[in-house]
Amino acid sequence: MPPTFALALAMLLLGAAAGYYFRYLHALSKKRSLELDIKEREVEAEKKAIEILEKAEAKAAAILNESKQERKEQENKLSQKEAHLLKREELIDSRQIDLDSQKELIQNKIDQIKAIKVQLDERALEINKKIEEVAGLTVEQAYERLVTKVEIEHEDDLRARIQKLDRQSSDVYEAKAQNILLAAIHRVGNNIPSNVMTAHVEIPSDDLKGKVIGKEGRNVRAFERATGVDVLIDETPGYIVLSSFDPIRREIARVALEALLKDGRIQPAKIEEAVDLARKEVATIVRKMGEKATYEAGVPNLHPDLVSIIGRLHFRTSYGQNVLWHSVEMAHMAAIIAEEVGADVAIARAGALLHDIGKTVSHEVAGTHVEIGIRILQKYGVDERVILAMRAHHEEYPYETPESIIVQVADAISGSRPGARRDSIENYIKRLTDLEAIATTLKGVDKAFAIAAGREVRVLVNPESLNDLEIHTLARTIATTIESKLRYPGEIKVHVIRETRVVSYAR
Repeated sequence: MPPTFALALAMLLLGAAAGYYFRYLHALSKKRSLELDIKEREVEAEKKAIEILEKAEAKAAAILNESKQERKEQENKLSQKEAHLLKREELIDSRQIDLDSQKELIQNKIDQIKAIKVQLDERALEINKKIEEVAGLTVEQAYERLVTKVEIEHEDDLRARIQKLDRQSSDVYEAKAQNILLAAIHRVGNNIPSNVMTAHVEIPSDDLKGKVIGKEGRNVRAFERATGVDVLIDETPGYIVLSSFDPIRREIARVALEALLKDGRIQPAKIEEAVDLARKEVATIVRKMGEKATYEAGVPNLHPDLVSIIGRLHFRTSYGQNVLWHSVEMAHMAAIIAEEVGADVAIARAGALLHDIGKTVSHEVAGTHVEIGIRILQKYGVDERVILAMRAHHEEYPYETPESIIVQVADAISGSRPGARRDSIENYIKRLTDLEAIATTLKGVDKAFAIAAGREVRVLVNPESLNDLEIHTLARTIATTIESKLRYPGEIKVHVIRETRVVSYAR
């Protein structure tokens, strides 16, 4: 090994040893400084702990003092309450003693009163027995004799008084009823436009008439098969008349024919397509009319199918009066009358609106429209009170509720007032004049008055010319004459009155 390399190696080892030694000395000094720092921190921590402990002890002492004071206060309050309760108990005990003494006193008085009552009853029996022995009559016999004597002496006065009271009561009730009906008519009695479903369709040209007929009449036959109506051509110039007993069929046929005339392409396939579209359109119209009617009449929450059935009444007429709007008008009148007399307004409204619902299928189902309507309402779960209200409007069933009478009255008002049905005012006045003339031409009739919008004829006869038996024959004669000579909706009541009046004067 060369000496230079050996020397360098020795110097390297010596430097490494010196560096390690100095590093050791530095680490040792740093360790001592850390130990001193730790000791200082321990001393500070002990001081802080002592301070915290002292503060905690002081705070605990303060809390203990406060709790002692609160406890003392609570004990004072409890002692006060206890003393108060003791006083109340003593007061209650004293009151109970007073009540017991008063109860005993009252019981003694009750016993005394009972004893006195027994004595009085015995005394009364003795007096009654003595009176019966003296008079020779029992109490009941004496009472009966007294009542009989008063009745005999004042029989005429009592009869006059009873008649006067009956007459006054009748006048009051009749005046009140008239006021209620007049109010209903005035508030709702507007003219309803007559809507007779005349299925007339205008033909723009003769060319279209030929297309409607088709080759050898095939288009007409196809249209009649698809709609179920009779097509009458050349009955009215410029029009095609659609005839059917079913108003819905007539309306479907009218809508389909108008669509075909507007399109111009008329052949069997197009006819069937147009009829199908017309059925859907009419069904929509029916539903909307039913919804409109129930809304205007104020009758909500009906079954949707029942609403559609109501809408079918839009295509029905009675003496020229649209049945649907006649029913709506009746609902308003029935509500007014029910409110005045204290009946159920909702039931009266519903019964009036639904009273003619059986007319929608009366030509398809056996039975009167009232019976059909009852079955329809029962099917859709309508309130039984509504059914009772609607079924008596033609007097086929008895009046079982006030609302049933109200519905019948509203039907009579809506159907018989001027302007409601297809009667001009001139015809209306002429009919009333004819009614009075029929009665006044007969023997023994003194006066005759057509009242209640021509639904009743009141005839006053001469009591010296006719007896009670003859006025029955007169009433039947007048009714038969009216049936044979006049045309009128509904029925007319003939009321013959024969009375004897005796007048005397006291001077």
